[in-house]
Amino acid sequence: MDQIKIGGNIEFAVVEQTPEKVVAEMPIQPGILNPYGSVYAGAILWFADVTATILVLGPSRPTEGMVGFPLCITLNANFTGNQKVGTMRAVATFVKRSKKVNVVRTTVLGKSDRLIADVITNHVPA
Repeated sequence: MDQIKIGGNIEFAVVEQTPEKVVAEMPIQPGILNPYGSVYAGAILWFADVTATILVLGPSRPTEGMVGFPLCITLNANFTGNQKVGTMRAVATFVKRSKKVNVVRTTVLGKSDRLIADVITNHVPA
């Protein structure tokens, strides 16, 4: 059997960050496309999860071995669409904010604010 090799490059930029909301944009590029030419579900999930993590971190920046890094312990995703070109936008807001567990809702939107994914994550400090 031939070995299957898959590679990619996921990048995004935070375009807005407040204590209550983070907005990020991810360009759609060849390294995140599936064989049908749309974005891999895993790339969309990664985008949503990291955007949510940035919200929970607040003004802190992650460092290796840091205390209190917000580990995602539960992730529920509903995919409602996809896109082949352009940019996706993730908007993360708190559902519940506390010292022990943070619950974040992240919506991933495509062209014309079309819903791509609705993701709920629960984070606990490491």
